[in-house]
Formats: sequence, structure tokens, C-alpha cells
Amino acid sequence: MRSGFSMMLSAEDDIEVIGDAADGSAAIEACRELRPDVVLMDVQMPGMDGIEATTRIVAEGLARVLILTTFDRDDYLFDALRAGAGGFLLKNSDPDDLVDGIRAVAHGHALLAPEVTRRVIEKMTASPADSGDAGLRDVAGEGIAGDGLAVDTPAASSPTLDALTAREREVLRHVARGLSNAEIAAELVVGEATVKSHVSACLSKLHLRDRVQAVVLAYEAGLVRPGD
Repeated sequence: MRSGFSMMLSAEDDIEVIGDAADGSAAIEACRELRPDVVLMDVQMPGMDGIEATTRIVAEGLARVLILTTFDRDDYLFDALRAGAGGFLLKNSDPDDLVDGIRAVAHGHALLAPEVTRRVIEKMTASPADSGDAGLRDVAGEGIAGDGLAVDTPAASSPTLDALTAREREVLRHVARGLSNAEIAAELVVGEATVKSHVSACLSKLHLRDRVQAVVLAYEAGLVRPGD
């Protein structure tokens, strides 16, 4: 599996695979020695698992981590986010999505597989009583959503969202649905560069760090609802 990923990624002009490891402990040592930009991390491994390895790698500031797993499970997902992972993808993701995900995490952007984005956001924006797990609030505060993002964001007509143009709101709504820039461009029949510009404007005007913060805000503000 590692060899296959290595061959695929090495074919990209802007990606260099500089090492691999069979378990979490070896991954940490490799990071200390090689100082990669991004670690592509499995969850289940012999010895130290990927969640613990991610926790230590992030704590030491050794690299950004993209979790890649065959297991679409909430506990893995939230544990990975609490550990400080910059992204979470499933192994059945399209190869292009994996390559784009590595690039996104390398540039400091948060990334969630479309299959799990809505489930994560719904749990984050649910009340503790509804979710049955107040700890999910901690994920929103410390991990994906970032510092300073209140959970009681006003309704969609709030002055915060009023700072956006009608097209920026439309783009934000699609981002909250888990669509990529390319998918939003196809939906709105505009260029991908135009969508990227609108997303950047949304983040800047709303003082958000990344797309996942924007998704949380969109749900909390009522711009989108579960099931939209």
C-alpha cells in the first residue's frame, strides 16, 4: 500500500516522497529526521496507532498530518481532529482528491472528505444535549473551527453575513454542502479561479482561517441546514 501511494505521488511534479514508515513510532522518528511538509497517516497500525502518532507529530511541530483510512468511523474522525490532523480522507477517495488534499494540507488548509463533512458539522453545531457529547464542542473550539468561533452565531441575516455579496453567500452555501471549488464552478457555470476568489473573499470578510471554519459558520448562522 505504501509503495503504491509513493509511486502515485512521486509522479506529481510538485510532490516528493522522502520516506515511509510501518507504524506510528517509526513515523515520528522519520519526521524528526526528515522534516516533511505533510505526513500521510493511516489509523490502524501495529504498535502505536496513527491517532497517537498524529498527536505527537503535531505537538512537536514536525509536520502537518493528513489522515487516510479505510474506516469511515466517527470515533476515528473526531480523535484525528482532536489530535490536530489537518485533514481526513478515505482510502477509496479518488486519486486526484488525494493529491489535491496533500497540497491543501501542505498550505495549511483544513480538509475533510465530502462523505464525512456533513456528519461532522451537524455534530459540531448540535447542542450538547442533542449530540450527547459535549466534547464535540472542544473539537469546534480547538481543532477544525479554530479559536474564537462562537457557537451562538446569529441567524443568516446577521451583519456578519451581510458583509458578503449575494454571489459570495451562494458560494459559501455550496462550500457548506461539502463541494470542492471545481464542483462549485460547475454548479454556478463559472471558472474555478472565480470560485477560489469568492471563497477567499468569504474567509477574509468573515475573519475565518479555512473552509471548515466557513462550513461551521454557515451551519450555525442558518445559511444551510442539515439535509440541504
